[in-house]
Amino acid sequence: MGKSEHNVKQISLTINGRKVTTEQGSTILEAARENGIYIPTLCYLTKVEPIASCRMCVVEVEGVEGMILSCQEKAVDGAVVRTDTDTLENERRKIMKLYDVNHPLECGVCDKSGECELQNKTLEYEIDSQEFSARDQHRPVQNWGFISYDPSLCIMCERCVRVCGEIVGDGVLQIRTGGYKSTIVHTRPGEECAECGECMAVCPVGALTSRDFKYSANSWELQRIPSSCGHCSAGCQLYYEIKHGSISNPEPKIYRVTNESEFSSLCGAGRFGFDFENRVVKKDTRKFSMAVEAMKEAGTIRFSSMISNEEALLLQKMKEQYGKKLVCEESYGFQRFMKAYSKASGRTLWKGTTESLARAQCILVLGTRLYDDAPMVKYAVSTAGKRQKAQVIYCHPMEDTRLREQVTQFVKYEVGSEEGVTALLAHLLIDRKEAPDRLNRYLEDLDLGYFCAESSVSEEELEHIRKAMWKKKRFSIVVGEDIYQHPRVENIARLLGMIERYSDFELLAIPPGSNSLGVSLICDLDEEVSGKTVGYNAPGDFVLSALGDGDLDMPALNQQEGTFSTLDQRVVPMHPALEYRGYELSDIIRKVGISVEYVIDMTCKLPKEKGFSAIAFDDLPEGFEWNGSPRRGYRLRSRSVRKSEKMEEPAELESFDGAVLYRCNPGKQFNPFTAKTHMLKDEEPFLRGSGQFAASSGLKDGDRVSFVQDGIEYERIFRLDEKLKGTVAINPVFDRGVESMALSGYRFSRVKITQTERKG
Repeated sequence: MGKSEHNVKQISLTINGRKVTTEQGSTILEAARENGIYIPTLCYLTKVEPIASCRMCVVEVEGVEGMILSCQEKAVDGAVVRTDTDTLENERRKIMKLYDVNHPLECGVCDKSGECELQNKTLEYEIDSQEFSARDQHRPVQNWGFISYDPSLCIMCERCVRVCGEIVGDGVLQIRTGGYKSTIVHTRPGEECAECGECMAVCPVGALTSRDFKYSANSWELQRIPSSCGHCSAGCQLYYEIKHGSISNPEPKIYRVTNESEFSSLCGAGRFGFDFENRVVKKDTRKFSMAVEAMKEAGTIRFSSMISNEEALLLQKMKEQYGKKLVCEESYGFQRFMKAYSKASGRTLWKGTTESLARAQCILVLGTRLYDDAPMVKYAVSTAGKRQKAQVIYCHPMEDTRLREQVTQFVKYEVGSEEGVTALLAHLLIDRKEAPDRLNRYLEDLDLGYFCAESSVSEEELEHIRKAMWKKKRFSIVVGEDIYQHPRVENIARLLGMIERYSDFELLAIPPGSNSLGVSLICDLDEEVSGKTVGYNAPGDFVLSALGDGDLDMPALNQQEGTFSTLDQRVVPMHPALEYRGYELSDIIRKVGISVEYVIDMTCKLPKEKGFSAIAFDDLPEGFEWNGSPRRGYRLRSRSVRKSEKMEEPAELESFDGAVLYRCNPGKQFNPFTAKTHMLKDEEPFLRGSGQFAASSGLKDGDRVSFVQDGIEYERIFRLDEKLKGTVAINPVFDRGVESMALSGYRFSRVKITQTERKG
C-alpha cells in the first residue's frame, strides 16, 4: 500500500468562443461552471453522480454529430463547444413544454412557488402556451412521515431517488415506471427511513414538501439567516428561515430550515429540530446578580460541549485568571484521546475528513453506532460504497441492520474489548518496513491468540479484512465515542496514531459533542468537580440553562453568534435566527472581571498555537465553491508535535455479564434540545432490546422497568426491537435535560433491571 501524490493534468477547450482550462476527467458541464459559463439543468446535482434525465444540459461539440449531454460527457483537450445556439435553445424549449404537460397550474398555492426550478425555467424559456396534452392520471397525495408527496407535481427528475440511495444510503425511494403513470414509491414506509428530508430538499418542484411547513408561508415572505447546525459535531450548513408575526403577535418565528442542497446535506435533527430557542422576554436582574455571585464563589464551572469557541475561550480565561476548574465530561475523554493520539501520530489533528472518506475504497469503522451518532459520516460512507465500491468493515459489539446496504463485513467484538481489537488492527495494518524497531518489537510481542479469544474476533475475520484491502488505493478508519469514554482511551489513541502514521489509513475521529473539538483545543479541562459549581447547560449548584429549566436562562445556539470547530476541522460561523432578550454568559463573565463586550470579539483571539486563525467574525466567509467545496469559515491548521513510540500492553478485559445497556440516542434525537422541538418532541425514550435480551432479562414488550445507569435513575417502557440482535439493549438519554449533558464513563454498562409493571 504505497503512498503516491495525486497529480491532475490540466486541459484546455473552447466554450462559446472562449478558451478555458479544467482538470482532465471533468465533464463539459463542470468545465463550464468552473469558468462561469451557464448551461441550464433540471435534474443535475453536484453532490451525486450525473442523473441525465432532463436533457436540458445538451451542448454541441465541433466534429460530433448531434447534441450531447454535458453532464456526462468528459471534456477533451482542444474541444470546441457551443452551449447557446438557436438549435439548442429550441431543443430546451421543447423539453420544457414536455415537462409542463399537465403539470397543475397551482403556483398561487404551491409551497415551492418563488423557488421552483420548473417555474424559473418555464419563465426563462417563455413557455406561455401548450400545443398538446396527455391523459390526466389519478395520483393521490401520499404522506411519508414528515414529508408529503404529490405525484401530480412530480417531474420524475430522479433527484430524490439518487440522494436517498447514493448519499443517505437508505435506498427507500424507487421509480415505478409506466410512461405518464410513472411515480416515485416509498418501498419501506415507516421502516428504516432516516426521515432526513434530503429527498424533499433536492426536489426542484413542489412534489416533495414538509407537512409541517405546507400552506404556512410563501418563500418570498421568509428571511434567510445563514448558520451552522449545533446538534452534532458535523456543523452542517443551514439557513433558518424566519417570518415576523402579526400585529397582535409580532414575535418572529422559525418556519423551517433549508440548506444549499446542491452541495450539502442535513440529517433529520438538523432539518426538523430547529425551534429549540429559549424565549425570554426581559432580563431578570435579581437572578443575574445571583449568577454573578455564584460564578465568583464557584470552584468549578461545569459545561456541555454545546458551546461556541468564543465562550470556551472566555471560560479558559476564567481558569487562567481566577483558578476555576473547568469540567466538560463529554469532551474530557476526547481531549485525553487527542493528546495521546498527537504524541503517537506526530500531528495535532487527524488527517481524514468526510470528503476524503467519501472517496475511500476501504473503510474501517470502530467504536461508534454510526447511523445514530454521526449521520453525516454515515452519508460519506454510503457515498463511498456507491461511487467507489468501497469495502466497509464495521466493528462494534452490536450489529446494525440499517447499515446492511453499506457494510461488507461486520465484525462483532465483545463489549469492552476495544483496546484489544485496536491492537489486532495495528498488528494487521501497520507497515513493518516503515515502522521503527521499537514499534515492531511491540507488535511482535502482542499475544494475538489471547486478544482474538477475549474479543471474539477470529483470525479468519482478520484475514478477511486483509483481503478487503487488496488492490485498494484510499483507506479510512473512523472512530467514535465508545473509544473516548473507554478506561484505556489513551493507549487506544496511541495505537490509532501509530496506524495512521505507519499505514495508508487516514483517521477520522468523530467528536462526541457539538463542539468537543473546539473545547478540547481551547480549554484545559479537569476531570472532577470540586467546591461550589456553576453549570452551563450542565448540572451544578447554580445552573445557567438554555433549556429554560435552570436558575438563570441562557440563549440557545440558534440565538447566538459565534463559531464551532467541526469534525472536518473547520471553524464555521453561526448567526442568531431569533433575538434573545435575557443575559448571556459574556455578561456574567464581564461582571466577574474579564474584559469582553461582545462574544464575537473573541473570534480573532482564538489560540493560533492550537490551529485557529486570527480572523474577525465578520470576515469569515460563507457558502460553497462552484464544485461544492466549502468556503465556510476556515480549516484548522494541524501542527507537528514531538513523536513518541511509547506503547502499553493492552489490559485484561473486564467481564460484562448479565444485563448490559448501551447509552445511545436514536436517529434524530441528539440531546434535550432536539427533544424540545415541536416536530421531534413526541418521540418516546424507550429502552429497546432484542428478543434474546428480553428472554435473558425476563422482559416482555411493553413492560415498565427501572434501573440505574451512569448514576441516573431511569424508568422506561421496554420495547422489543426485531432489528436488534444480541444481549445488549439501548438506553437513550435525550429526555434527561441537563443531566444528559454531563455523562461520562464507558457507554456500555452492567445494570440491574427491575420490572415495575407487567404489560397486560
